[in-house]
Amino acid sequence: MPTSDNLQGSLNLLVLKLLARKAPLHGYTIMAEIREASDDVLRVEQGSLYPALHRMEEAGWITAEWIDRENGKRVRGYSLTKLGRKQLEASERRWTAVTSAVNRILRTT
Repeated sequence: MPTSDNLQGSLNLLVLKLLARKAPLHGYTIMAEIREASDDVLRVEQGSLYPALHRMEEAGWITAEWIDRENGKRVRGYSLTKLGRKQLEASERRWTAVTSAVNRILRTT
């Protein structure tokens, strides 16, 4: 059952990873990419995503710029910074360690 609860503690990691793969991306695209890449298992809502993007921008992990679309609309596009790439690497190492530990417990219990 798809739920945003599944993103607890992993939203920053997912956003940084998506921005490392292709950028700039705007918020709606980030939400759609998470949902699509997870086969509809993970969903993120605007009320969670945009505060996270602002926190990451304040931390210096991402930058934001206005992008003019072909339809005349302007959207904020987010890109990864050098500091964000370092944070992504650290977050991936932590995530791998945590998921390995959880998997060990699930296999032994």
